[in-house]
Amino acid sequence: MNEQFTRQAQEMFNVAKDARIPENFQNMAEDGVTKSREMYTKLNNVALENVSTVEEAMLAAHAGSKAISEKVMTNASANTEAVFDVAQAVAKATTVPEAARLQADFMQQQATAMSAQTKELFELSSKVAKQTFESFNAAAAKSFEQMKKDA
Repeated sequence: MNEQFTRQAQEMFNVAKDARIPENFQNMAEDGVTKSREMYTKLNNVALENVSTVEEAMLAAHAGSKAISEKVMTNASANTEAVFDVAQAVAKATTVPEAARLQADFMQQQATAMSAQTKELFELSSKVAKQTFESFNAAAAKSFEQMKKDA
């Protein structure tokens, strides 16, 4: 069985060694490789050119995220300081009504402060989201426009 397979394979190779690839097939294959290489080169150049655009968009997103984090930390610090201040004032109160009034005033002030902080944080988040979306949208548009131009 092995000998028969070996003999058949040898006969096929003997016949194939004199076979020629048609010239039009060679031309078509060479043209395909050339066009594929050109397209790869164009796409690679577009990608390399757009790396900085994407990097800028990522930096903008990071800066926005950092701004939101800093705002959250600033608010948390202010709220914590307010809690310590009212706790100290309540601790110094000499009557129960005075302590209750201090606590009630604090709750009212904190409700107002939290409302303002929430509004500021929402506005900042919306602004950051819009800027980030616009940055990525611009990067994508630039990339697609470059690909269209090079295609």
